[in-house]
Formats: sequence, structure tokens, C-alpha cells
Amino acid sequence: MGVVRTKIDNINNKKMMSVFEKVHLVKEEAEFVDDRTVRAGGEDYTAKKIFIGAGTEPFIPPIPSIKEIPGILTNTNMFQLEKMPATLTIIGGGAIGSEMAQAFTRLGTKVSMIHMDPHLIPVGDAEAAQVLEEIFRNEGIAVHNGAKIESVSMEDGQVVVNAGKVVLRSERLLVAAGRKPVLEPLKLENAGIEYTKKGITVDSYMRTSKKHIYAVGDCNGQTLFSHAAMHQGMLALMHAVSPLSMPFLKRERYVVPWSVFTEPEVAQVGLTEKQAREKGLNIEVVKKDFRSYGRTVADGHPEGFIKIITDSGGRIHGATIVGENASELIHEWTMAIQYKKKMHHVMMMQHSFPSISMISKMVTEDWMMKKMKTPWLRRFIKAIL
Repeated sequence: MGVVRTKIDNINNKKMMSVFEKVHLVKEEAEFVDDRTVRAGGEDYTAKKIFIGAGTEPFIPPIPSIKEIPGILTNTNMFQLEKMPATLTIIGGGAIGSEMAQAFTRLGTKVSMIHMDPHLIPVGDAEAAQVLEEIFRNEGIAVHNGAKIESVSMEDGQVVVNAGKVVLRSERLLVAAGRKPVLEPLKLENAGIEYTKKGITVDSYMRTSKKHIYAVGDCNGQTLFSHAAMHQGMLALMHAVSPLSMPFLKRERYVVPWSVFTEPEVAQVGLTEKQAREKGLNIEVVKKDFRSYGRTVADGHPEGFIKIITDSGGRIHGATIVGENASELIHEWTMAIQYKKKMHHVMMMQHSFPSISMISKMVTEDWMMKKMKTPWLRRFIKAIL
């Protein structure tokens, strides 16, 4: 943990703070006086354009007695641990919960995970979650899906998580159940800015109900990823300095990939198979196992797959990747979806062999070979030959 803290401090203090060298930085709580004025540290600041990037904080679910538990860990304080717990219960099965479950396990902690969703990474693909859950079981992580926690209490110095048939006891508790915006201190009502419990209300250009005030990142509740926040900030700034509301600056024009940094990694962009079927789309699912490619087998990482949600015309609706370097592989599919490229475009692009990204080309070749077996195409090829 000391190594982790040193790395975090180096990033925050040296790299990040250099961004603010030519900026007047006020490290105080801020609140709106009116829609043109922000007060912080006893001083008032006025501007023609104002950007809110207030972020979020960990959400503690309303479980009976949970707030009475001393020393609850979240992603904001877990790296401050001076002693690794012998046992740890994690509430939540999303990205943070999964990443920390594996990390703590590999550092010697006995970890149990519990959450109410049907599988890990609930916003992602169920098959990808199955791969991850099997890896977790092999590493000794107990995963309890679909569990409704009834109470959390302290007994004999241990945290007891009671979910009816499942009762977990551990030295420490880590809550990774999502995040929530903290907007009350900003006094948004003084500026006439509309908001809900999910975040500040914004339009496609990240403008609030006051068009000269923008809200970007987690605080607007749209997409809770740091890369999405950076992208929104870029679009909002470009919009603020442009005379026209140009369509290419709309947030919805850009698909948002996401990754979970477990081993194996999980990455997703666009629709999952389940989401596509729920929308009633006439889809084709093409899947390629990592163990079918020599590079990933030789690397010792044969677990996982790439799954593409497409249709008869080759339009790409979504991509799911679980396996080695999934967080890197997903960007090719992000580009393809964003710019409406089809399966044959990916297939016809040369990929360096034996790079791991070759598996993206291989899955499109499988799709094309399947197309070649359709009766009408076979008749067409036979006729021209």
C-alpha cells in the first residue's frame, strides 16, 4: 500500500498539478451566489462562462445499520490501509468491486463478494461475467450473486453481512456499490440550475438550464467514467468558444467504451447481446475464443473471447471482449461503431501478425465465412466462376 500511495502522490502532485501552473487555483469550497458569480474562500468570482466538474462520491446503500460500522472502506480511502485485513467482504459486483477483489486476494486477503445483480459487471455481457467468475473461484474468491442484504452489524469485532441464507463474516468491509453526486454545497438553486438526485440536468452540449453554465463528468449523471468526463470537458469547451451549436459537438454522437482491469480484462462498447435482443434488433452474434489463437495461447492467457453483435448487413451494434489486453482491443470497435464502419471494413484492414489485435480481424473473417455458406451467395459465386 505504501508503494501504491507513493505512485498516487507522484501522479497527483507532479503530473496533475502542473496543469494548473498558469491557472488561478482556489482550494476552497465553492458555492453559487447567482448565475454569474461563484463564492469560494470569502472571495467572489464572476465569469461569462462557468464549468462545473464536481464529480461524485462513493454511494453507501441504505442497508440497516451499515453506517454504524466503523472504518468502512471505499475506493477513496482503501489505499490508506496500514495493515492488510485477513478477511474482507465487498458489497458490489461492478468494476471497482471486481478489481479490488482480485487485488486484495493476490495480496493475501480472503475475499467474499456479495451483490444483488445476477452476475458480476452487471452492465456488461453475462458470458463475459461467467469467464471472470470462474477465474475468481479458482483464485479463492467467493462470489454471491443475486443476494439481497438484510443488515450489516458488528459481532465480536467482525463485520457481519446478513443476506438471509448467506451470512458473511470478515475483518473489514469494502463498499463498492456505485457513486452519487454531492451537489448541495454548490447551492445550485442560487443560480437557477436544475438538478435531480442523479445529477445536474444538461443538454446534448453539457449546458445546464442556464446556457452559459456547463456541467461535465460524473456530476451530470450521464456516463460515470473518467474518460467520458474528459471527453465531455473537451466538447463543452469547444462549444463554449464556438459561435454555433455544431452537431459534431453533441455528446450523443460519441460512443463510450469501458473496461474493467481485472485479469482477464473485460471491455465493452455499444450494445451487449442482451440489450440488442431487448431492443428487438435482428442481430447476428459472432464469437471467437481466445484459445483458438496461437498468440494468446503462447502468452499463457487462453481464457476469454471476443463477441461482436452485428446483423446480416454487417452493421456493428456492439462488441464485448474478455481476455488479455481487452481494454486495448476495444478501441478498434469503438472507432468502427462511432463512424458506422461495417464488419468487412475491419476484415479488409491489415492487422500486424501475430499481434493480439489480429483476433479482431479473425472474428470478422469467421462472419464472412458464414456468409459464404448462404445458398444465394453460393449460387452467385458458382455462376460467376
